[in-house]
Amino acid sequence: MAIETTEGLAVKAGFFARHTKTLAVLRSLAVSGLLALLTVVVVELITRGSLEQTWIYFTNIEQPAWTTTGVFFLTYLALDALIGRQHKGVLFVAPLVVLMGVISQQKQVFLTDPLYPTDLLFGRQIMELMPVLVQDRPWTAAGLAVAIVVAIVGLVSLWVFAWRRFRPLTRKERLTRLAIALPLIAGFASIMDYNEFSWVRDRLKVFPIMWDQAENYRHNGFVMAFAINLPMANVQAPSGYMVDAIDKIPSKPLPFGTTHRSKPDVIVVMSESLWDPTRIESVKLSQDPMPVIRDSQGGHVFSPEFGGLTANIEFEALTGFSNAFLPTGSIPYQQYIRKPIPSLATFFRAEGYTARAIHPFSGWFWNRSSVYKAFGFETFKDVDKMPPLAKRGNFTSDEALTKEIIRQADLQEDPFFFFTVTLQGHGPYDDGRYTKTDITPEGKLDARDNRMLASYAQGVKEADQSLKMLMDWAKNRDRETIIVVFGDHLPPLNTVYQNSGYMKGITAARKGSTEQMKKEHETPLVIWSNKTGAEKDVGTISPAFLSYYILKEAGFEHPYYTGFLGAVHDKLRVIDRYMLIDAKGNGTPDWARKKTIDPLVRDFRFLQHDIMFGKQYGLERFFNSHAELMSAGY
Repeated sequence: MAIETTEGLAVKAGFFARHTKTLAVLRSLAVSGLLALLTVVVVELITRGSLEQTWIYFTNIEQPAWTTTGVFFLTYLALDALIGRQHKGVLFVAPLVVLMGVISQQKQVFLTDPLYPTDLLFGRQIMELMPVLVQDRPWTAAGLAVAIVVAIVGLVSLWVFAWRRFRPLTRKERLTRLAIALPLIAGFASIMDYNEFSWVRDRLKVFPIMWDQAENYRHNGFVMAFAINLPMANVQAPSGYMVDAIDKIPSKPLPFGTTHRSKPDVIVVMSESLWDPTRIESVKLSQDPMPVIRDSQGGHVFSPEFGGLTANIEFEALTGFSNAFLPTGSIPYQQYIRKPIPSLATFFRAEGYTARAIHPFSGWFWNRSSVYKAFGFETFKDVDKMPPLAKRGNFTSDEALTKEIIRQADLQEDPFFFFTVTLQGHGPYDDGRYTKTDITPEGKLDARDNRMLASYAQGVKEADQSLKMLMDWAKNRDRETIIVVFGDHLPPLNTVYQNSGYMKGITAARKGSTEQMKKEHETPLVIWSNKTGAEKDVGTISPAFLSYYILKEAGFEHPYYTGFLGAVHDKLRVIDRYMLIDAKGNGTPDWARKKTIDPLVRDFRFLQHDIMFGKQYGLERFFNSHAELMSAGY
């Protein structure tokens, strides 16, 4: 028996000796596969925030967890081959995707949406706001700083360990890995364009759900959904777009000699995070924070965003175009405004106005310096081009900014169009923001939520007082002065919404009933003239329709802003990515997925694409003043 045992061991030893290299390769591949699996598990745990949901993602054969793992496996093989040492690729890729997962999870907490590829375009904005976030959550910031240091030390240690212990790959191994991995990765990349159906992608359970990004990330997982969104900067023409389609869009002829009654000055103020906190019924405020706004309010703006992404609301308000026709997650200011685009600024300039943008922050933020120039503003007064303005809390006060608007307006001789974006109302709303608050919330909220709501309400009160200052100044002017004030989105009040029962979560829903969507996306709208008073009964409108109301209030007619956009407004008041609301208040959810689309909406999309991305077939007919400025070399 001893002899037989010895002979058996010898046979086994001989087998292992003969296949040492093969076993080493198999062991290396197994480790790479395990590392790929761990990478996907960690990222999904972070982004989903739930072990149960992560388990479902991996055990549900209808979701592409194993496809994602396979892609990471191939990526690690290719990188190892390029570096020339096994298991080094994971040290490049894993820390990056884990960091992106953390950022995505935090973005969902504050802004509802996960991380999109286009978010990487404004990393500088995030760094600029970091001191404010640190001030709001110092202990979280301290913990994050410690975690970053630990992660860096750990990563360096892993690199040293890997360099000493991970064996180099032979030339044959490197070539073999590249020959297998690169064609498969390239083939997979070729089927990821969501604009084209792919049978292979379908079999791999990767389903681009572009109309519902929350579901897109839930089903496909963070990494795969992020990859699906990479082509979003490539905006394809809507089906049917051609010169004949633009020619068939009816245009309203201008009445001869009655284009306007006068040339009133126009001041538009987009007030940062302006909202009515008294809408929280379970909480009573000790005083109304916005009596002036309430007295003059004519309706609401239906914001397509929540808690941030101000530039998207601004885009609609200035152009009369809609975010609903652009890829989900896109930010026009960052991605698409690369050439002159018609706007209210070009219209007013063609009418002999001075067109000026005013914002007490850096001009690079949201790419405003370049965008305002493309929109036709003659000047942009940012924080560097204005005298020092007093601050309230973390940002320039509404009072100081209003005084600066008045100062600049008093220097104008020609009629002027001012577009102003305020800053005081920007979050976070920490309880130490103001030395004293005049408004006390009473209700079922805890102490922290009460302090946050009181801080926010104080800001609303001061925005209201600033509007009164602006109105009082305008009342003493001989020239008609039109003032338009609206909020860009609801404020990020964190747990206040959930704990008060106003919302189910801490952020607004992207989809829901008409009543719910209005409740979670409406901001106050004031349209007021020192000659005719406040415009009432506006109702709830998309920011894109503000241009229609501004020109109508000023007495102007325009082929697009009052003509085509007016025809759309007569039928629809809200055009959101997930909801249409008609003039009677009836909502149509998921309209973009229906087989037939309202002809007006179709033409709206055609015309917007034509001007922003197409051949501009309709430029001279619908935006004649812009075309004239272009030909004059503006």
